[in-house]
Amino acid sequence: MANEEGAAVSVDDIAYDALLEWIADEVAPYVGDGRVADYIPALAQVPPDRFGMALATVDGHLYGVGDFRERFSLQSISKVFTLALVMAGDAGALRGRVGVEPSGNAFNSLIQLEYERGIPRNPFINAGALVVTDILQSQTGDAAGTVLDFLRTESDDHTITIDGAVAASEAEHGDLNLALAHFMAAYGNIENPVDLTAEHYFRHCSIAMSCAETAMAALFLARHGVRTGGTRLLPVLGAKRVNALMMTCGAYDAAGDFAFRVGLPGKSGVGGGILAVVPGRAALCVWSPALDPHGNSVAGVEALDRFSAATGWSVF
Repeated sequence: MANEEGAAVSVDDIAYDALLEWIADEVAPYVGDGRVADYIPALAQVPPDRFGMALATVDGHLYGVGDFRERFSLQSISKVFTLALVMAGDAGALRGRVGVEPSGNAFNSLIQLEYERGIPRNPFINAGALVVTDILQSQTGDAAGTVLDFLRTESDDHTITIDGAVAASEAEHGDLNLALAHFMAAYGNIENPVDLTAEHYFRHCSIAMSCAETAMAALFLARHGVRTGGTRLLPVLGAKRVNALMMTCGAYDAAGDFAFRVGLPGKSGVGGGILAVVPGRAALCVWSPALDPHGNSVAGVEALDRFSAATGWSVF
């Protein structure tokens, strides 16, 4: 949204609702472009014409447009919360087991893992997320349940649950993820039984939440580590590091393009959602199920591009 001179208008000068409505109108031609994640049969049934977007501010206000209260499968967005919970328990447990560099390859690639002897490039590709899940399982005894409880608390909605049909579909068609886990186990980088780690990975990826709930649950990253109830989950440095990883690694092998266009820490999922964080201000979530070849929501990226351009909110 721009003023008559073409300059970006700050959201301090306009209503959030008006901004989101404008974005929804702008990206309407992109909704349905791309393909849903049909390699997971349960996700192949999701209508591609959905679009929702929510903005949660650090002072507790929530705004939304479209299907922002319809729940969808978080998929890789859940990896942000899994990583934060591991770091809150013992950030040192990640040292030597997962890197912090962009991968440059597909999110489920075996190639880099073989070259680097079972150490994944970052926590957001599938191999890295399996290691993080394995660590959280060792820390808590129930990795998926721990993530679910955290999301319910932060979004203040205890009806949030794991979509059993999606979890079963992922497990049934999860041979490549199992191959990644077995490969890392051969190098000593999976501590728990591979099937157990994979089960919890599939389950936390299958948590179903709306844009509104997801944005609210992620506000601790906008608040520099402080949870909804006022307690601290992460030190300021820890929250900065999660946001940095979202910026550099959160959009699979299109992270550079996402940073170039949006300029905010973000994490996408093949369920069609994208979570973005504006440190000190807000968290956003946009959902539109049709994906580009990298696994990112086509309309979702367009929406966040317009949001950062209109507001001037960016980390750059």
